[in-house]
Amino acid sequence: MAITAIQNPTKIHRLPQSKYIDAVRWLPPLSSLSKLAVLAVFDSDADTPSLETLSLSIPSSSQTLTLTPHSLWTPPSRISSLAATTSSHPLVAASTLSGSLHVLSYGHDSMVNDNGGSGSTMEPVLSVDEVGFHVGPICGVDVIESECVSVGEDGRVNLVSFGDEGFRRVFDGNGLVGFDAVKWASLSEFVTGGYGFGLQWWDLRRPGGPVSQLKGNWSQGKTGGMVHSIDIHPSRKHTCLAGGSSGTIFAWDLRWQLQPIVLSGVGIGDAATPLFSESEVWEVQYDCYTKLSNISSSRVLPAMFGSEDGILAVVEQGEEPTELLAEPCAINSFDIDPQNPSDVICSLEWESIAIVARP
Repeated sequence: MAITAIQNPTKIHRLPQSKYIDAVRWLPPLSSLSKLAVLAVFDSDADTPSLETLSLSIPSSSQTLTLTPHSLWTPPSRISSLAATTSSHPLVAASTLSGSLHVLSYGHDSMVNDNGGSGSTMEPVLSVDEVGFHVGPICGVDVIESECVSVGEDGRVNLVSFGDEGFRRVFDGNGLVGFDAVKWASLSEFVTGGYGFGLQWWDLRRPGGPVSQLKGNWSQGKTGGMVHSIDIHPSRKHTCLAGGSSGTIFAWDLRWQLQPIVLSGVGIGDAATPLFSESEVWEVQYDCYTKLSNISSSRVLPAMFGSEDGILAVVEQGEEPTELLAEPCAINSFDIDPQNPSDVICSLEWESIAIVARP
């Protein structure tokens, strides 16, 4: 199936950087005239990682997007996963390749910066790097209000509660399973994904293991695939969106648990399935900006994906995808602005940021 371009061209701002951008997330804006983002950065020349906040604005006298740095925090090693909340008490959660987890709060700084305006500050809330937390890198992290959940290739699922010391072990696969992504569904429920295109639904009120799971044997024997990203729509908690290896994008509806709804990639049985990307899908998110062409509670809501082969596109069940961006390098990460979902920020492999502004 071909990927079609949108009828009204988007505005794309490409902003070269001097460092590698591993991940990016929108933050609540400092003002109505600018946007704020947090970046997981790595300086390969100095072998130095950092977490940085930047504001983005378009001056009235120019159509050129400008970046203004605000705050910087240095983690112990390169950041492997990044998550942020947009609540009244905003938080940033960052995990590292060395197996540590860090949660920071951010807010407005009343001090005047070098650019003549107030900025933002990041203050550490907690750090967990004790022995036994994770073995090796933490692959996925998500934060919600007062708790953070982390997963890794070691098969461990850990919960960290703010105000408490240490962590709580939710599950330990003892190296027999591995996880690469995690997403909160509610204050007590979350979903994990990893090897074999499988998904697991966890409920902290029912300890001992996942309360429901989608086994990876649906994928025509291609159990070597990996789920890299998970999203859950706030109004349809029963449907999980996932993206992973070989261009695979699928949804798992808890009301029909045995088989997923495949949007791209590997199919079920002999069914033909469109393939929108042949490479790894690094991130997927529900796209609330795109309107459903066919409104039905049984249809998967429109979804956006970013891939290793540089495609950023919106896919809708049964429809041709809409391409937003085609780059000569991988799209490592992207985020849809929750306050203005027409805007998307992307981190590109070739040390740059792309801002996609849809009409």
